[in-house]
Formats: sequence, structure tokens, C-alpha cells
Amino acid sequence: MTAASPTDLPVGRRRRSRPHGDARESAILATAERLLADRPLRDISIGELAAGAGISRPSFYFYFGSKEDVLIALVENVVDEAEATVGRLFAGSPADQAQRWRGVIQGYHDVFGAHRRLTTTLIEARHTSPRLSAVWAGVQEYWVDNTARAIEAERGHGSAPAGIPARDLATALLLLNERVIQADLAGEPATVARDAVVPTLLHLWHTAIYGVPPA
Repeated sequence: MTAASPTDLPVGRRRRSRPHGDARESAILATAERLLADRPLRDISIGELAAGAGISRPSFYFYFGSKEDVLIALVENVVDEAEATVGRLFAGSPADQAQRWRGVIQGYHDVFGAHRRLTTTLIEARHTSPRLSAVWAGVQEYWVDNTARAIEAERGHGSAPAGIPARDLATALLLLNERVIQADLAGEPATVARDAVVPTLLHLWHTAIYGVPPA
């Protein structure tokens, strides 16, 4: 199998909608994620977020306009972390493309798993928050575009056979990833065993893209 160059792969950094802030902003975000481990966002007050960051409630509004803004910033940070992790995984030259796809799936699974409660909050809130829904839609669009380009590159190299449009395949595979990982993180009754999540997804991705399972 011909290995794609790093520029062909679904990696890279998405443009953030807001820049990184100072230490107080970081403290607000850290407080929010710590409190989310115990209770939902609706039960966390702005006063608690401010107190956890060592600032007054009025000072909170210098950094964020609402709790929704805090949640969006947290989600953007986790997405950036996932992108950086995947980028590091592809810094070298793996022996075959299956290793690259495994790195993508493993990287996203590990990062979102490390922020389990935030991830479940995102899943719950994006259906009721139009702004968060729009942010997540942008993230998904970015991942679909990059994955589709990687699939097209593999087809162009002769490593993968022609098939359904690459964008449709990329969309379906990413939605599959999201649902399987979501079920795992939420501990749903019908889910793949935790140690089988990445191997199972890799098998499905590789088979869908190349027509054969990974060796």
C-alpha cells in the first residue's frame, strides 16, 4: 500500500473563533470543567465560575458574556487539543496507511475521553444551543473536508479503489465515529467494549476505504 504524504491526511489546526486568553480566562475554563464533573452546566452559577478563578462576578463578564460562551471556549480548546495530538501522531512516516488512520481514530478517542464530562455536555447542549450547534457543525465540516481529501489522495495514488463520492464516505465514517465514541463515553447499554472501540472503528474505516480489512 502506498503511504500518503502528511499533507494528504486529515490533520491540521482549525482556525479558532476566538484567541486564547490570559491566566484568568484559563482559570474560568478550568473551574468550569472541574465543576462539570459533578453537575450539569445549568446548575453551575456564574458566581461559582468567578470565585473559582479568583475574580469578582462583574469581572467574569470581561472574559465571557455567558455560561454558553464558556462552554463554547471549552469545546474549542478540546478540538484544538485533538488536532494537535493527531498532528504529532503523523509527524513521522508510518509503515502503512492503516497506522495513520488508527492514529486519527485513537487520537480523537483519547482526547475526548480525557474530557468525558465535557464531551457529554457538548452532546446534550448542542441540540439546545444554536451557537454551540453552529460551532460543532464547523468542526464537523472541517473534519469531513480533510478526510474526504485524504480518501481522494489514496484513490489517486492507486492505494484505494474508486467508489462512492469521497465526501459522502467521509461524512458517514465520521458520523459513525461520533456515535460509537459517544456511546462509549456515555456508558450506554448498547455499546462496543471500550478496548474494542478503536480496533472496531479502524476495521470499518479501512474496509470502507480500501475494500479490505487492515492486515
